[in-house]
Amino acid sequence: QVQLVESGGGLVQGGGSLRLSCAASGPAGPAFGYLAMAWFRQAPGKEREFVAAIAWNSIITSYADSVKGRFTISRDNGQNTALYLQMNSLKLEDTAVYYCAAGSGTSRSDREYAYWGQGTQVTVSS
Repeated sequence: QVQLVESGGGLVQGGGSLRLSCAASGPAGPAFGYLAMAWFRQAPGKEREFVAAIAWNSIITSYADSVKGRFTISRDNGQNTALYLQMNSLKLEDTAVYYCAAGSGTSRSDREYAYWGQGTQVTVSS
């Protein structure tokens, strides 16, 4: 069984930074090195929205307009694939549960991602 496990969430003041991580575990974990991966987020009362995506070889990255220039997605295709999201200049509206996902392409649609983590809470305070 393959799992995606997020970590790094927490409470941070506006303007601060956080780095989220997502690790692929299980016997098929190394196979995630050949999948596109992405971050999505869901704020209370809102639909899940795209944040950023990265191709399996890191050549292609994509960002939502709301985070462009503040967030950076990266990955490490080592023995166990890891996905990261460096979040700088955090705003109140970045408060959400952040999910990592894996799929066949760098789509902005959550329907294109077959594998999902359980999420990690990010709360930005004023």
